[in-house]
Amino acid sequence: MTRNHRETTIWQRRFWEHQIRDQQDYNNHFDYIHYNPVKHGLVKQVKDWPYSTFHHYVKKGFYPSNWGCEMVHIAEKEFGE
Repeated sequence: MTRNHRETTIWQRRFWEHQIRDQQDYNNHFDYIHYNPVKHGLVKQVKDWPYSTFHHYVKKGFYPSNWGCEMVHIAEKEFGE
């Protein structure tokens, strides 16, 4: 009986575990998360995605408000997807 790819556990099939190694690795993962809506075509710029923690980090000075506007798919470059 085929279940049409319904997930029966909490993890999706493409999940992989990764332990953060250092500050640069942590930063890369934050960049990956913030750039995902652009990568998947949901918005044209990171700042346009209203549900992101990106806006919080812009207010705290960690990112400039125009971050990611001219990026070359971080997700593909850093994570091989």
